[in-house]
Amino acid sequence: MIDKDTEIKKMEEDLEAFYFRGKKLKEEVPIQKMEKIKKEEAQEEFNIAREIVSTILYVFAAVAFTFAFVNFVGERTLVSGSSMESTLSDADQLYLDKLSYRLHDPERFDVIVFPADPEKRDKWVLPFRKSEEIDYIKRIIGLPGETVFINEKGEIYIDDKLLFETHGREVIQDPGAALYGVTLGEDEYFVLGDNRNNSLDSRFASVGNIKRENILGKAQVRLYPFNEVGSIYK
Repeated sequence: MIDKDTEIKKMEEDLEAFYFRGKKLKEEVPIQKMEKIKKEEAQEEFNIAREIVSTILYVFAAVAFTFAFVNFVGERTLVSGSSMESTLSDADQLYLDKLSYRLHDPERFDVIVFPADPEKRDKWVLPFRKSEEIDYIKRIIGLPGETVFINEKGEIYIDDKLLFETHGREVIQDPGAALYGVTLGEDEYFVLGDNRNNSLDSRFASVGNIKRENILGKAQVRLYPFNEVGSIYK
């Protein structure tokens, strides 16, 4: 037989054990909830950080792509002045091809863009920043190694042979240095504006012969005005 006092004591111990188990269970539930909340907060912080890093990488990639494109492939350029009339007019917007001359040399009658002062020209074009430097746009007439001569009648000779071309707006009145013959170096080009009597070009010392390394690209397509969109070579 079980002593009554012993039985009562056992019941008290069982009740006390039950009480503490219930209390412990109640304490564990909030702890589990807190741990879950902390995990959710950590995951949310991780997702935010991942989004920030993803955005930074996207912006960097976009800037890098734009930088590479405008320096090695092409960019938009604006015509200022009338030296290339009637082929190009003031305020025409053109696509400047920078890739072609990485594949082959410039050719006669190409319309090219080059800096007015190569020494001041930035080596690299920065995206989204307007350059303050002045560039010229002219047509190639003489190629490396050739001798360009323009007589008093305005006729152009290449290595003593009359050059047939129809790009000039009118007869040249001032042959400039070409009156005495200009012999080009192995990396030099002789350029003229199509508006021959209103153009600062290779005939004059302030422009002179254009070195291959200073050619920024070949003008290919007119982008504006819209009613004249298309190739400038017709």
